[in-house]
Amino acid sequence: MKPTFIKGADVSMLKEVEELGGAFFLDGKKKDLFEIMQIKGLNVVRLRLWVNPYDEEGCPYMGGTNDLETTIELAKRAKEHGLQFMLNIHYSDFWADPKKQSKPKSWQELSFAQLEEKVYSYTREVLEVCRACDVLPELVQIGNETTNGMLWPDGRTPQYLFEQKKFEEMEAGEWKASFDRLVSLLNAGIRATRETGAMKIILHLDAGGSNVLYRTWFDEMAARGVDYDIIGLSYYPIWHGSLEELRFNLEDVSARYDKEVLVIETAYGHTADSPTGADIFTDALSKIAGYPATVEGQAQFLYDLMRTVDQVPDGKGLGIVYWEPAWLPVEGTTWASPEGMKYGNDVAPMGNHWANQAWFDFQGKALDSIDVFHQFESKKES
Repeated sequence: MKPTFIKGADVSMLKEVEELGGAFFLDGKKKDLFEIMQIKGLNVVRLRLWVNPYDEEGCPYMGGTNDLETTIELAKRAKEHGLQFMLNIHYSDFWADPKKQSKPKSWQELSFAQLEEKVYSYTREVLEVCRACDVLPELVQIGNETTNGMLWPDGRTPQYLFEQKKFEEMEAGEWKASFDRLVSLLNAGIRATRETGAMKIILHLDAGGSNVLYRTWFDEMAARGVDYDIIGLSYYPIWHGSLEELRFNLEDVSARYDKEVLVIETAYGHTADSPTGADIFTDALSKIAGYPATVEGQAQFLYDLMRTVDQVPDGKGLGIVYWEPAWLPVEGTTWASPEGMKYGNDVAPMGNHWANQAWFDFQGKALDSIDVFHQFESKKES
């Protein structure tokens, strides 16, 4: 990795948006999204990977339908524009997060030993395909928001009770056994990655402002000698506390575990308006976060976040990655199809509920807030 501050974006939804007619404009001219990112000072693209995001009849789960072919295609485009590639392996056929970590359909009947071997072989195969396609990533996530484990039920750990900021109670033996199982699965993916190439490995949790969560979880990793490079945090100010809470957590865990830290997911609204009336970001939530729901508010939040990460002592604050800033509200795009909801046992209204947190207006015109990345670099250098 170059010793530069990471200014990244997860644009895994891009192919779906483009196939449904979405386009991006800068200064009145239609441009490739990756060219816009390069022009505006971005340097890393994060892409998720699902094992088989289709049902038994071949119907896509949508949400980007990020199978290996799609991920490779987007990674090639990113590399062509000089952007580095972060691979986010979910180890699921669809969304994996603290609420759900469903095993791939074809892995359901595996014993634990077989599942451990599958994590190794799958990770190795994916990375070898990346190498063959000349898109070997610079950074690899082993799992996504693994706060409560992965590959449930085998790798499930005590649930972190977000509202209470504590873990559920569990017998000491069961607690230890659950983390032993999780670590066995993580180690399988880590081993495959280390054997394939010189990539930095990330372990990723949500709730970036919760020091209790990060100390508890990463103490378990330290006790078992897990080999990783970066602590990845999701930090959404409408949910995850103040920037001061994030700052404290970043400084504490980077020193406690002697690891680099990276805000691997974040976002903020440029308006409280919603093209569908169903966007997650609202004026009420902007008041909780403390920034206005405007283009200027979005830019100021990003500047303050980058400054917070950049000030982590000993250069351990690596940067930030914005989540889905190019998810335009084109007709037909959705976080999940009915088939995807059924697989994840997570039913909610279809559609794009993220459009007002993009870096583009609802017609695809780049907002002034994306200039914040060059502005941040200029102020650092002055």
